[in-house]
Amino acid sequence: MVFTAPDGERLDTPERLAVISGTVGDVYDLEKVVNPLDAALGGAEEDPADTPRKNAPVDPQAGSDQQAPPYQPLVVDGAPVPGVLVSSDGQVALFQFQFTVASTSLTDDDVSSVVEVVERAEQGTGITVLPSDSLKALEIPVGIGEVIGLAVAALVLVLTLGSLIAAGLPLITALVGVGIGVGGAYALSTVVEMNSATPVLGLMVGLAVGIDYALFVVNRQRRLILDRGLTAREAAGRAVGTAGSAVFFAGLTVLIALTALTVIGIATLSTMALVAASTVALAVLIALSLLPALLGLVGERICSDKARGRRRAKEDAESHSVADHWVKTVIRFRWPVIAGVVAILGVMAIPAASMNLGIPSGATANQDTAARQSYEAVSQGFGEGFNGPLLVTAEPTGTAGRVTPELTAKLITGFQDRDDIVLATPVGINEAGDLAVFSIIPTSGPSDEATSDLVKSLRERDSAIAQDNQVQLGVTGFTAIGIDMSDKIASVLPLYLGIIIVLSVLILMVVFRSVVVPIKATAGFLLSILATFGATTAVFQWGWVSELFGFDTGGPLMSFMPIIVTGILYGLAMDYEVFLVSSMREAHIHGQAARPSVVHGFDHASRVVVAAAIIMVAVFSGFIFSHDIMIKQVGFALAAGILIDAFIVRLTLVPALMAVFDDRAWWLPPGSTGYCRTSTSRATSS
Repeated sequence: MVFTAPDGERLDTPERLAVISGTVGDVYDLEKVVNPLDAALGGAEEDPADTPRKNAPVDPQAGSDQQAPPYQPLVVDGAPVPGVLVSSDGQVALFQFQFTVASTSLTDDDVSSVVEVVERAEQGTGITVLPSDSLKALEIPVGIGEVIGLAVAALVLVLTLGSLIAAGLPLITALVGVGIGVGGAYALSTVVEMNSATPVLGLMVGLAVGIDYALFVVNRQRRLILDRGLTAREAAGRAVGTAGSAVFFAGLTVLIALTALTVIGIATLSTMALVAASTVALAVLIALSLLPALLGLVGERICSDKARGRRRAKEDAESHSVADHWVKTVIRFRWPVIAGVVAILGVMAIPAASMNLGIPSGATANQDTAARQSYEAVSQGFGEGFNGPLLVTAEPTGTAGRVTPELTAKLITGFQDRDDIVLATPVGINEAGDLAVFSIIPTSGPSDEATSDLVKSLRERDSAIAQDNQVQLGVTGFTAIGIDMSDKIASVLPLYLGIIIVLSVLILMVVFRSVVVPIKATAGFLLSILATFGATTAVFQWGWVSELFGFDTGGPLMSFMPIIVTGILYGLAMDYEVFLVSSMREAHIHGQAARPSVVHGFDHASRVVVAAAIIMVAVFSGFIFSHDIMIKQVGFALAAGILIDAFIVRLTLVPALMAVFDDRAWWLPPGSTGYCRTSTSRATSS
């Protein structure tokens, strides 16, 4: 928490000192806030005279020849106010305190009660109170942008299906699925720790796939009614048996991609992945159970007489459609198209080489927010390192195994003798006296590479401080955790990609009875995901067109973002591959040559794939304008990824490659045909 005085004034006037001191005391009186005076007094009463006291004060400059820092404790009536530092110019005061529980266990009321108490200091004093980013109340980052995205999805459904009744079914089933999935996530949040992004990710993914999966089934039923004259009941059964199989396999690829995130071993990421996976599983189950029941209730009203008449009138004109012209042009100029797509996506991927991962902080918040103003006030008054303190633990490794006052003083001196540490202060010693905790303030900011190097240096077993004092050092804290997450995710990303690629290639081999199609699909995805990361880096890290997306400062990308986006986009990309190429496969097994089957399949499937992609882009784009930078980054990456993969890779590169491979696209090694036949016979009919 930061207190600032108006320009040209100071905080250390008698009136303002009294207000700040009283406010700090009120905060320490709150139930879940640690009062350092109580802790120190308790340690003095419990420990014998020859035992080091918990929270025993140690002069931070003891044994050091460093110059006095540009700040000092805030003193009222000759006594320092616990936890408060004031800058030398008296303009800024920094109030640091601890909660009795982990920050992830705090409720909205716990956080807001602290903010409300401190904000009383503003009344009639000229003081400005700036809560830091760590005191931002938990909010559900859903607003008007998401509503607009859903409205666009509804409009696309109406235009695609040509009926309000037909368009309403995918919306109803998707909302039921996310209602159950996200509602269940919030219910579980009372017993399972999850951040604010977890249910929103489930909402984002559940809405998109829920609408799309239902769209594929409803569109298939309408095609059977309009093209083959089936009754609504018979067409519904055929649609679930054909498009439903494709929905099952498509959903399975998404589930594999999401559940594979648990191999990374980060609890928060695993929770996010499992919540999103549950909404996808619900979307598949509802598309195969509730949706057919609703189709039975709607009956023949799913297609009006007017729609049936229009369909008969358009049958002769289908070969002159935009899709038909597009795919024939792509096939005719297949080599230039392939080269052009690879070149464009390759250029888009260039910024990804400089992608910097981290945890968004107040430094990257918009300039008009309290979090950003607090960050800048602390940086100017005390130094950027005060925005990302580290907690360092020290355990003696010698025979004595005790933390003595002399050892504590030597450790503090050792810490402060380093050029990359500004300040080291003791936090406390455990009751057994064999573990000490220190607060370390780096010279660099939380997202700087120098801070990451400091954390790694302190953890080295052969560091000078550890060897000279015979201790084992550990480093934790919000900043260190963010660094650890980034490093761990970067190290396991290749393993994760390997798992989902191998499993998905096997599934696609079963679906398409082909080796070329799964490999081609995966190679196309690698192009699209690299281009997606490049675009996201350029916008959110370099700050290109940032004003368009509602933020004014670039910064590191959220550590979780690349691996979450990779998992979701891989599953969705394979969805489009299944629905597009299965239609080509159906034409091929019914006797058409390789290239005519590509044209025929594209003509029949491209419209629904385009509609599905636009719906997903609309849903994901709604989250770009969230106030939460993490949700904003994920929403942008998913929307950009769908645009790139659906329109550049699936609808452009895929037909060109299928034309190049010709009949070889359907080659399968001898001996595996029988294994794949049963599963393929239904999925390729969608």
